[in-house]
Amino acid sequence: MSEFKGSIADIGMDTISLSGTLPMKLAAVKAAGFSQIMLMARDLTGHAEGVTAAVEAVRASGLRVTGFQVLRDFEGLSGNLHDYKIDIAKSMLEMCAALGSKVLLVCSSTSIHASDDRDVIAKDLRKLAMLALPLGIRIAYEGLSWGRHVNEFTHAWDVVCRADAPNLGLGFDSFHVFATKTSLEDIDMLDPDKIFLVQLADFMWQEIRSVEERITTARTFRVFPGEGVHSAQLAEIVMRLDRLGYSGDYSFEVFNDDYQQMPPATVAQRAYRAALWLGEDVLRRSVPIPGQMRLRT
Repeated sequence: MSEFKGSIADIGMDTISLSGTLPMKLAAVKAAGFSQIMLMARDLTGHAEGVTAAVEAVRASGLRVTGFQVLRDFEGLSGNLHDYKIDIAKSMLEMCAALGSKVLLVCSSTSIHASDDRDVIAKDLRKLAMLALPLGIRIAYEGLSWGRHVNEFTHAWDVVCRADAPNLGLGFDSFHVFATKTSLEDIDMLDPDKIFLVQLADFMWQEIRSVEERITTARTFRVFPGEGVHSAQLAEIVMRLDRLGYSGDYSFEVFNDDYQQMPPATVAQRAYRAALWLGEDVLRRSVPIPGQMRLRT
């Protein structure tokens, strides 16, 4: 195992777990003890006072932006569809840059119009990476478990390698790994310097039996690490990444309809307990919390 870190500053949470306005979400995450947050485009576009005010609110919160999401169905298109998606990508990159975010998350395409040629997919992602390069933004490409042609992290890694762009890397999501039952041993083949983001979540049943159930679970009933039935596998993922030399951020991407009915502060505290479980119990880090009792799951 690598040397223990003195904090859990590299573990954050995602606004999609929280109800309420953007300022309410930022305040809840900050108060729970996190130092970073993953944002969605609608956090900015849905802000009552506009995108500029939303960006100012994020900056005023003092929270570091883990990344910005999500560009969907981008790669493998042609003609007018390709041009349309390039325009969408430019808008996403502009908002990402305004936030000071260094990572834009891109999910593998689900479009029936997308090519299955991985060289074509790689070419499009290389083009996106070149658009992002002057802005200092890295592209994290994630294999969505219901993606049409790229639906495992091993597939996404192959595309990243084919593209061979300095600011194009892998977005790794534990939910999709569990959904597709991809071997965790395949993590060992990754280059830790090309993993740009790791998103963690669990769920409440051992197995997902259909694509429809996979999508429903992903969008409505993920839970925080340590709350579901895959805690041992989640711990193994984090340990393998740690041994590999991954030193980037972890974010909790937890879509959950029940959490949307709870006060943001309560949900953020649940997330922080999950962060402590990962930091203290899994990675065995020393986590000083002045003036607070340590929370245990």
